[in-house]
Amino acid sequence: MSPKRPSLRQLEYFSELAQTLNFRKAADRLNVSQPTLTAQITTLEEVLGVTLFERSRSGTLLSVQGRALLPSAKQVLASTRNFEEQAHELACGPATTFRLGVPPTLGPYLLPNVLPELHKTYDRLQLYVREASPRQLEQQLLSGEYDLILAPLSIHSDELAQTPLFIEPLKLVLPSDHPLAGASEILPEKLKGESVLTLEEHHHFHRQVGEICSKLGARLLRDFEGTSLDTLRQMVVMGVGIAFLPGLYIHSELHRPEAVQVCELKDMPIVRQHTLAWRYTSPSRVFFRQLAQRIKDIVKQRLATVVTVME
Repeated sequence: MSPKRPSLRQLEYFSELAQTLNFRKAADRLNVSQPTLTAQITTLEEVLGVTLFERSRSGTLLSVQGRALLPSAKQVLASTRNFEEQAHELACGPATTFRLGVPPTLGPYLLPNVLPELHKTYDRLQLYVREASPRQLEQQLLSGEYDLILAPLSIHSDELAQTPLFIEPLKLVLPSDHPLAGASEILPEKLKGESVLTLEEHHHFHRQVGEICSKLGARLLRDFEGTSLDTLRQMVVMGVGIAFLPGLYIHSELHRPEAVQVCELKDMPIVRQHTLAWRYTSPSRVFFRQLAQRIKDIVKQRLATVVTVME
């Protein structure tokens, strides 16, 4: 092995490329040119004496050696970030910029109500927000790519702390000309055999809707899975099927009730729970608990008619 050592920047490039498996996308996310990324990966491979990626016309894949080394690289990066955060806190007090991960089915409909009020409370606080699926959020929080995440209340890692925030209802949305449209409540047995739309399989939302369909005897439309909540709504409008949509989305985006009918299942509330999570080892963990409480206060103040804050 070469006496040279890999740099932290090279490990960061390695980790990002391993996640995207696309040199162009990884270079864009790292804010470097593609030739720079390629050169740094090649240099890292020379320093380590192993090939990290398999390159072909069909794409880029992690090599066997790359898969073996990736967890260690992520651990080094996470430890370095933790060291920097501790040093910054000792020198300047709590850090003012944090990387926040949010699910795409929650962030756009919650954060516009929360972030302005957070800025009033913490005028030096900055949140760098990125979207990903809940599974990715948890993995990337553990690897140090996020400082904290908003996620479903289903995290079971001994390395993560979490504070439950609120309970959000899922509403049934029907085309305005559907035979069941017109009532504010529908008997659950009326949905037996109905065609239900949902998001693509990698979304946590997909699994929850699938469980609801199994319980009600409804049919999950696997051939018409939406890429976003907006596409689900549009497919409902066109009569492709019915859908369960989150209350915050309906509150934020559904401004044309004449196109769809929003209702609930009688005596069968359907909800999802949200939490704020961070690593137990984070030097900012005390502040994160304060932040979670402030978010709950804001939600209670601004969205009490939409969600239920968890005490």
